[in-house]
Amino acid sequence: MRREEIADLTAFVVVAEERSFTKAAIRLGMAQSALSQIVRRVEERLGLRLLSRTTRSVAPTEAGERLLAKLGPMLHDLDTVVGSLGELRDRPSGTIRITTVEHAAKTILMPAMKRLLADNPDIHIEINVDHALVDVVANQFDAGIRLGGEIARDMIAVRLGPDISMAIVAAPAYLARRPAPTTPAQLVDHKVINFRLPTSGTVIGWRLIRGGREAKVRGQGQLVVNTVDLLIDAVLDGHGLAYIHLDQVQQFIDNGILVRVLSKYTPDIPGYHLYYPNRRHPSSAFSLFVETLRYSL
Repeated sequence: MRREEIADLTAFVVVAEERSFTKAAIRLGMAQSALSQIVRRVEERLGLRLLSRTTRSVAPTEAGERLLAKLGPMLHDLDTVVGSLGELRDRPSGTIRITTVEHAAKTILMPAMKRLLADNPDIHIEINVDHALVDVVANQFDAGIRLGGEIARDMIAVRLGPDISMAIVAAPAYLARRPAPTTPAQLVDHKVINFRLPTSGTVIGWRLIRGGREAKVRGQGQLVVNTVDLLIDAVLDGHGLAYIHLDQVQQFIDNGILVRVLSKYTPDIPGYHLYYPNRRHPSSAFSLFVETLRYSL
């Protein structure tokens, strides 16, 4: 059935329920003459008279009553469904799937969930930790969280936090065996605990200021790990130097358990951003999610 035929049948139902072209025209917001032509068109299409008309009244014929009995409940159910969609717009609800790295999940996403979920019981968040730069469209995620410099240009990006301070640290016991490096060039004389990304398998380079310019440096050592917890354990055990987010080891530096080196050669890295494809009509739940996470100075 074509769309215009459904619209015509809807008009007939309103006239039959109101038993008046005048009242039906007001309810539908259209001219009475146009409504009369629509009903006549329906009758011609079906080859049946659906309404008995006099100068004072309008009443369904037997065929009209049968059609009204079937169509009326269906159209009212449709109105109910459409109305419920409006409730979704006004009351945030639904499931939002997010891909993120663990550090962002712990420092940004989980703290924000305390505010969001407590006040919105119909919102559900699914968090998937993955160090790869995930294609959110292909993998059916609503959005992802990654460092700002990693996000594709065709994505909408929303900053979630400031740039991130990095640190190169070592245990005092390790530095007792080797003098602390004072320039990046001296890293060749040190053991480095490397970090391999769990998903891609790439060993990450260290972003350092070298010769007045930022460059990625990769050191050598006996140990490679693929979780932050193991990286921290390894540096605490004295296996070498580790390159890590400052906030993850600040307490150890403050307590003298670890020593920070090369701080003036260690630039901040771009902060975390939420990225997602263009959404012409985002759900109220997703819009609220974005605004909850959005970073403001």
